[in-house]
Amino acid sequence: MKFETILYEKKDNVAWITLNRPEKYNAQNQTLRGEVVAALEDAKDDDGVQVIVLTGAGDKAFSAGADISNFVDWTTIGVITTNKGAKRPYNFIREIPKPVIAMVNGLALGGGCELAMSCDMIIASENARFGQPEISVGVIPGGTGTQILPRLVGEKKAREMIFTGDPISAEEALRIGLVNKVVPLDKLRDTVDELIKKLKSKSPAILKFAKLAVNKSLETPLSVGIECEGDLFAMCFGTQDQKEGAKAFLEKRPPNYTGK
Repeated sequence: MKFETILYEKKDNVAWITLNRPEKYNAQNQTLRGEVVAALEDAKDDDGVQVIVLTGAGDKAFSAGADISNFVDWTTIGVITTNKGAKRPYNFIREIPKPVIAMVNGLALGGGCELAMSCDMIIASENARFGQPEISVGVIPGGTGTQILPRLVGEKKAREMIFTGDPISAEEALRIGLVNKVVPLDKLRDTVDELIKKLKSKSPAILKFAKLAVNKSLETPLSVGIECEGDLFAMCFGTQDQKEGAKAFLEKRPPNYTGK
Protein backbone atom coordinates (compact mmCIF):
# COMPACT_ATOMS: atom_id res chain seq x y z
CA MET A 1 0.00 0.00 0.00
CA LYS A 2 1.66 3.22 -1.21
CA PHE A 3 0.76 6.65 0.15
CA GLU A 4 1.73 10.22 -0.74
CA THR A 5 0.81 12.15 2.40
CA ILE A 6 0.99 9.64 5.25
CA LEU A 7 3.30 6.95 6.55
CA TYR A 8 1.69 3.64 7.45
CA GLU A 9 3.39 0.87 9.37
CA LYS A 10 2.16 -2.23 11.14
CA LYS A 11 4.45 -3.67 13.79
CA ASP A 12 3.93 -5.82 16.88
CA ASN A 13 0.11 -5.74 16.53
CA VAL A 14 0.06 -1.93 16.30
CA ALA A 15 -0.85 0.15 13.24
CA TRP A 16 1.00 3.48 13.12
CA ILE A 17 -0.52 6.21 10.92
CA THR A 18 1.69 9.30 10.59
CA LEU A 19 0.46 12.44 8.86
CA ASN A 20 3.45 13.25 6.66
CA ARG A 21 3.30 16.83 5.41
CA PRO A 22 5.68 18.41 7.94
CA GLU A 23 6.48 21.33 5.64
CA LYS A 24 2.75 22.22 5.80
CA TYR A 25 2.44 21.44 9.53
CA ASN A 26 0.68 18.23 8.46
CA ALA A 27 -2.28 20.22 7.12
CA GLN A 28 -5.09 18.07 5.80
CA ASN A 29 -6.13 18.11 2.17
CA GLN A 30 -8.50 15.69 0.43
CA THR A 31 -5.63 13.36 -0.45
CA LEU A 32 -4.43 13.10 3.13
CA ARG A 33 -7.92 12.54 4.54
CA GLY A 34 -8.56 9.83 1.95
CA GLU A 35 -5.28 8.11 2.73
CA VAL A 36 -5.95 8.21 6.47
CA VAL A 37 -9.32 6.55 5.85
CA ALA A 38 -7.68 3.88 3.65
CA ALA A 39 -5.09 3.12 6.35
CA LEU A 40 -7.79 3.02 9.03
CA GLU A 41 -9.84 0.59 6.93
CA ASP A 42 -6.82 -1.68 6.53
CA ALA A 43 -6.07 -1.57 10.27
CA LYS A 44 -9.72 -2.19 11.13
CA ASP A 45 -9.92 -5.28 8.95
CA ASP A 46 -6.56 -6.74 10.01
CA ASP A 47 -7.15 -9.15 12.90
CA GLY A 48 -3.46 -8.85 13.78
CA VAL A 49 -3.85 -5.18 14.64
CA GLN A 50 -4.93 -4.62 18.23
CA VAL A 51 -4.19 -0.89 18.63
CA ILE A 52 -4.04 2.04 16.20
CA VAL A 53 -1.92 5.16 16.76
CA LEU A 54 -2.26 8.46 14.89
CA THR A 55 0.53 11.04 15.00
CA GLY A 56 2.19 13.74 12.94
CA ALA A 57 5.63 13.87 11.34
CA GLY A 58 8.13 16.16 13.03
CA ASP A 59 7.80 17.85 16.42
CA LYS A 60 6.00 21.05 15.39
CA ALA A 61 2.53 19.73 14.57
CA PHE A 62 0.22 16.78 14.92
CA SER A 63 -1.90 18.62 12.33
CA ALA A 64 -2.53 22.34 11.97
CA GLY A 65 -5.92 21.58 10.45
CA ALA A 66 -7.26 21.94 6.93
CA ASP A 67 -5.09 23.20 4.10
CA ILE A 68 -6.54 26.72 3.93
CA SER A 69 -5.29 27.20 0.36
CA ASN A 70 -8.17 24.95 -0.68
CA PHE A 71 -10.76 27.25 0.89
CA VAL A 72 -10.42 29.98 -1.75
CA ASP A 73 -12.00 27.88 -4.49
CA TRP A 74 -14.49 25.82 -2.46
CA THR A 75 -18.22 26.41 -2.95
CA THR A 76 -21.23 25.40 -0.87
CA ILE A 77 -22.34 22.85 -3.47
CA GLY A 78 -18.79 21.54 -3.82
CA VAL A 79 -18.38 21.00 -0.09
CA ILE A 80 -21.76 19.31 0.24
CA THR A 81 -21.07 17.08 -2.76
CA THR A 82 -17.65 16.10 -1.41
CA ASN A 83 -18.71 15.41 2.18
CA LYS A 84 -22.26 14.06 1.88
CA GLY A 85 -22.11 10.34 2.44
CA ALA A 86 -18.29 10.31 2.30
CA LYS A 87 -16.29 8.35 4.84
CA ARG A 88 -14.27 10.88 6.82
CA PRO A 89 -11.59 9.97 9.37
CA TYR A 90 -13.25 11.97 12.18
CA ASN A 91 -16.39 9.82 12.09
CA PHE A 92 -14.74 6.59 11.03
CA ILE A 93 -12.29 6.45 13.95
CA ARG A 94 -15.20 6.31 16.38
CA GLU A 95 -16.69 3.34 14.52
CA ILE A 96 -13.54 1.21 14.55
CA PRO A 97 -13.92 -1.45 17.28
CA LYS A 98 -10.30 -1.12 18.37
CA PRO A 99 -8.54 1.40 20.64
CA VAL A 100 -7.22 4.40 18.71
CA ILE A 101 -4.61 6.65 20.35
CA ALA A 102 -3.69 10.16 19.26
CA MET A 103 -0.01 10.88 19.94
CA VAL A 104 -0.05 14.67 19.72
CA ASN A 105 3.23 16.43 19.15
CA GLY A 106 2.92 20.20 18.63
CA LEU A 107 -0.08 21.91 17.07
CA ALA A 108 -3.50 20.23 16.93
CA LEU A 109 -5.71 22.92 15.44
CA GLY A 110 -8.99 22.84 13.54
CA GLY A 111 -9.20 19.50 11.75
CA GLY A 112 -6.13 18.41 13.69
CA CYS A 113 -7.90 18.99 16.99
CA GLU A 114 -10.97 17.22 15.61
CA LEU A 115 -8.89 14.26 14.44
CA ALA A 116 -7.31 13.95 17.90
CA MET A 117 -10.70 14.28 19.64
CA SER A 118 -12.06 11.44 17.52
CA CYS A 119 -9.50 9.07 19.04
CA ASP A 120 -10.23 7.11 22.19
CA MET A 121 -7.32 8.61 24.10
CA ILE A 122 -4.95 11.55 23.60
CA ILE A 123 -1.38 11.60 24.88
CA ALA A 124 0.17 15.02 24.30
CA SER A 125 3.63 16.52 24.55
CA GLU A 126 4.18 19.62 26.66
CA ASN A 127 4.58 21.74 23.52
CA ALA A 128 1.18 20.69 22.15
CA ARG A 129 -1.51 23.30 21.57
CA PHE A 130 -5.17 22.62 20.84
CA GLY A 131 -7.77 24.86 19.24
CA GLN A 132 -10.62 25.41 16.82
CA PRO A 133 -9.48 28.56 14.95
CA GLU A 134 -11.89 28.22 12.01
CA ILE A 135 -13.76 31.39 13.01
CA SER A 136 -10.64 33.36 12.05
CA VAL A 137 -10.84 32.20 8.41
CA GLY A 138 -14.57 32.70 8.02
CA VAL A 139 -15.97 29.23 8.74
CA ILE A 140 -17.06 27.05 11.64
CA PRO A 141 -15.52 23.68 12.57
CA GLY A 142 -16.58 21.13 9.99
CA GLY A 143 -15.01 17.91 11.24
CA THR A 144 -17.29 17.27 14.26
CA GLY A 145 -15.72 20.03 16.40
CA THR A 146 -18.98 21.76 17.35
CA GLN A 147 -20.43 18.39 18.39
CA ILE A 148 -17.56 16.60 20.11
CA LEU A 149 -15.77 19.46 21.87
CA PRO A 150 -18.78 20.43 24.07
CA ARG A 151 -19.16 16.80 25.09
CA LEU A 152 -15.53 16.66 26.19
CA VAL A 153 -14.95 20.02 27.86
CA GLY A 154 -18.44 21.35 28.55
CA GLU A 155 -20.61 23.90 26.80
CA LYS A 156 -19.04 27.13 28.05
CA LYS A 157 -15.40 26.25 27.36
CA ALA A 158 -16.33 24.84 23.95
CA ARG A 159 -18.17 28.05 23.04
CA GLU A 160 -15.15 30.09 24.12
CA MET A 161 -12.74 28.04 22.01
CA ILE A 162 -15.01 27.99 18.95
CA PHE A 163 -16.21 31.62 19.14
CA THR A 164 -12.76 33.16 19.77
CA GLY A 165 -10.57 30.69 17.92
CA ASP A 166 -7.97 31.02 20.67
CA PRO A 167 -5.78 27.93 21.21
CA ILE A 168 -5.07 26.42 24.61
CA SER A 169 -1.92 24.87 26.03
CA ALA A 170 -1.42 21.18 26.66
CA GLU A 171 -1.68 21.82 30.40
CA GLU A 172 -5.03 23.59 29.96
CA ALA A 173 -6.24 20.78 27.71
CA LEU A 174 -5.38 18.31 30.46
CA ARG A 175 -7.13 20.41 33.12
CA ILE A 176 -10.41 20.59 31.19
CA GLY A 177 -10.42 16.91 30.21
CA LEU A 178 -9.54 17.25 26.53
CA VAL A 179 -6.45 15.03 26.81
CA ASN A 180 -5.51 12.06 28.98
CA LYS A 181 -1.88 12.84 29.74
CA VAL A 182 0.78 15.48 29.07
CA VAL A 183 4.47 14.51 29.05
CA PRO A 184 7.80 16.01 27.93
CA LEU A 185 8.34 15.69 24.19
CA ASP A 186 11.24 13.28 24.66
CA LYS A 187 8.98 11.00 26.74
CA LEU A 188 6.02 11.04 24.35
CA ARG A 189 6.79 7.86 22.44
CA ASP A 190 7.72 5.92 25.58
CA THR A 191 4.48 6.97 27.26
CA VAL A 192 2.43 5.88 24.27
CA ASP A 193 4.32 2.59 24.12
CA GLU A 194 3.45 1.96 27.78
CA LEU A 195 -0.22 2.59 27.05
CA ILE A 196 -0.08 0.31 24.01
CA LYS A 197 1.43 -2.46 26.14
CA LYS A 198 -1.37 -2.11 28.66
CA LEU A 199 -4.09 -2.18 25.99
CA LYS A 200 -2.53 -5.20 24.26
CA SER A 201 -2.76 -7.09 27.55
CA LYS A 202 -6.57 -6.77 27.47
CA SER A 203 -9.04 -8.80 25.45
CA PRO A 204 -9.62 -7.36 21.94
CA ALA A 205 -13.17 -8.72 22.05
CA ILE A 206 -14.03 -7.06 25.36
CA LEU A 207 -12.33 -3.79 24.36
CA LYS A 208 -14.65 -3.77 21.36
CA PHE A 209 -17.70 -4.05 23.61
CA ALA A 210 -16.32 -1.35 25.91
CA LYS A 211 -15.84 1.07 23.01
CA LEU A 212 -19.32 0.37 21.67
CA ALA A 213 -20.84 0.99 25.10
CA VAL A 214 -19.03 4.31 25.64
CA ASN A 215 -19.94 5.46 22.11
CA LYS A 216 -23.59 4.69 22.83
CA SER A 217 -23.48 6.85 25.97
CA LEU A 218 -22.67 9.87 23.80
CA GLU A 219 -25.39 9.21 21.25
CA THR A 220 -28.51 8.23 23.19
CA PRO A 221 -30.60 9.14 26.26
CA LEU A 222 -29.33 7.65 29.51
CA SER A 223 -32.07 5.01 29.72
CA VAL A 224 -31.24 3.72 26.23
CA GLY A 225 -27.53 3.74 26.96
CA ILE A 226 -27.99 1.75 30.16
CA GLU A 227 -30.05 -0.85 28.31
CA CYS A 228 -27.36 -1.09 25.64
CA GLU A 229 -24.69 -1.51 28.30
CA GLY A 230 -26.66 -4.38 29.83
CA ASP A 231 -26.87 -6.13 26.47
CA LEU A 232 -23.16 -5.70 25.77
CA PHE A 233 -22.32 -6.87 29.31
CA ALA A 234 -24.31 -10.04 28.70
CA MET A 235 -22.57 -10.57 25.34
CA CYS A 236 -19.21 -10.65 27.11
CA PHE A 237 -20.19 -13.99 28.62
CA GLY A 238 -20.50 -15.51 25.16
CA THR A 239 -16.79 -14.98 24.46
CA GLN A 240 -13.85 -17.29 25.11
CA ASP A 241 -11.88 -14.33 26.41
CA GLN A 242 -14.33 -13.75 29.27
CA LYS A 243 -13.88 -17.33 30.45
CA GLU A 244 -10.11 -17.05 30.09
CA GLY A 245 -10.04 -13.76 31.99
CA ALA A 246 -12.04 -15.16 34.89
CA LYS A 247 -9.99 -18.37 35.06
CA ALA A 248 -6.71 -16.46 34.90
CA PHE A 249 -7.81 -14.20 37.74
CA LEU A 250 -8.81 -17.14 39.93
CA GLU A 251 -5.62 -19.05 39.06
CA LYS A 252 -3.49 -15.94 39.70
CA ARG A 253 -1.81 -15.99 36.28
CA PRO A 254 -1.70 -13.66 33.27
CA PRO A 255 -4.58 -14.26 30.84
CA ASN A 256 -3.96 -15.55 27.32
CA TYR A 257 -6.55 -13.72 25.23
CA THR A 258 -7.34 -14.72 21.65
CA GLY A 259 -9.92 -12.06 20.78
CA LYS A 260 -12.69 -14.66 20.53
